[in-house]
Amino acid sequence: MRVVIAEDLALLRDGLQRLLRDNGFEVLAAVRDADSLLREIDAHKPDIAVVDIRLPPDFRDEGLRAAIEARKRSPDTAILVVSQYVEQAYARELLADGRGGVGYLLKDRILHVVEFVEAVRRVAEGGTALDPEVVAHLFSSQSAGGPLERLTPREQEVLSLMAEGRSNQGIADALVLTVGAVEKHIASIFSKLDLPQSGVDHRRVLAVLAYLQAPS
Repeated sequence: MRVVIAEDLALLRDGLQRLLRDNGFEVLAAVRDADSLLREIDAHKPDIAVVDIRLPPDFRDEGLRAAIEARKRSPDTAILVVSQYVEQAYARELLADGRGGVGYLLKDRILHVVEFVEAVRRVAEGGTALDPEVVAHLFSSQSAGGPLERLTPREQEVLSLMAEGRSNQGIADALVLTVGAVEKHIASIFSKLDLPQSGVDHRRVLAVLAYLQAPS
């Protein structure tokens, strides 16, 4: 898989390059600002861009803005943004186009190398990877009256773990359920959210997006 990195801290930028190369990724470019990120994405059309939300010159949301623009210019390029903090509005904005191939992780998650590499692969393949803290913040902000109220508390737990990118086995382990029970809960979630018949992986992404985009 081909990757472009945008991170202003040289030490972290170099570390990400080594980490991803050591795990079989082809790092096409590693840059420190949003303009350079967009130039590299235009030039290479990578499978995924790993982007810090806050980049020079103002260190506000330049990385996020560039990531959203990159999705318009190169729809097949997945985006994984990383941040020092949970910034709920940014997470919603990143997901607003309603497609998969997006992720939002806290920078601390990079230290968990195996999990981080799996998240990069999953997002590059069109899935989602949301940090548990991001999911918790988004879930706590949900308002009454939305489609998620159709779900039972257990189904909401299953959906929140789907948002983190966990497999059926991972969800089963976390909730101490059988994989068969998890599959039944997921089928019920698809039905209650009125998701169209399609590939299972695509329906999972649609369910996660419905969850994350529910009004707060």
